Amino acid sequence: MKILKIVAVAIAMSLTLTSCSSTFLTRNISFTDSGVKKPNAFPVLRATGYASISRQPGATSQMKQIKAMRASKIEAYRELSEQVNGVYINAKDSLNSNSVETSNNVKTEVDGFIHGARVIRQYAMGDTYATEVELDTRVVYDMYDMRGAL
Repeated sequence: MKILKIVAVAIAMSLTLTSCSSTFLTRNISFTDSGVKKPNAFPVLRATGYASISRQPGATSQMKQIKAMRASKIEAYRELSEQVNGVYINAKDSLNSNSVETSNNVKTEVDGFIHGARVIRQYAMGDTYATEVELDTRVVYDMYDMRGAL
């Protein structure tokens, strides 16, 4: 049980470190009295989502493929949201009266808004459908600038 707890903590820490990859988005931004100074560099974030075709509900193979296309797109946007907004991790351990671990639960959650991303490619690879998306942070900066939100 102790090894399981160590593995769970290691997974949680690796997810936390992975979600911190978005910190470079704000590294070059400096705040002033009048708003945000334009950064020197605008990274392009990329993510890929995957979905099994055969496991999708549907009467025909075409319906299953359409649902896999949609599921892989949603998964790609979730991956992108993890990079931009981070991942919330909730971990719970339960011990009995003898201090023996009885349960170990790790829950992750992503909550965010992605604006300006675009689908680069969608394709089937055997029984898996993949969708690649990208978010050019220059586009996001320009959208906020046009709205006067900076």
